[in-house]
Amino acid sequence: MRIEKVNSSIKRELANIILLGEVRDPRISFVTIINVDVSKDLQHARVRFSTLADTPKEINAAIAGFESGRGYIRKLISQRLALRYTPEFQFIYDKGIKHAADVDKVLEEIKKLKPAPEDQE
Repeated sequence: MRIEKVNSSIKRELANIILLGEVRDPRISFVTIINVDVSKDLQHARVRFSTLADTPKEINAAIAGFESGRGYIRKLISQRLALRYTPEFQFIYDKGIKHAADVDKVLEEIKKLKPAPEDQE
């Protein structure tokens, strides 16, 4: 139970940090935090994020932005949450949302090609 609470608290605070622009790095300004997974010993956390960017260059820039601000982000989290240990963050791009959007796009194209049921009579 405690791990889930820590996961959600860190996710909420990371989202606020990004939303409020507390990390002044334009490379992470259009990033959404998808999931935070903290290890059982609370020493490490995997942060999965997505971005509106869809090119590898922009995705790599977002990862580089997180890497450069990693220490500052950790400091902000430690100030806001009462944790014995503030975990080390590993930022991972999650392509699940982009993949879902691509699937929706393909399905819409298929709908346009397929005749409507009332047209078949």
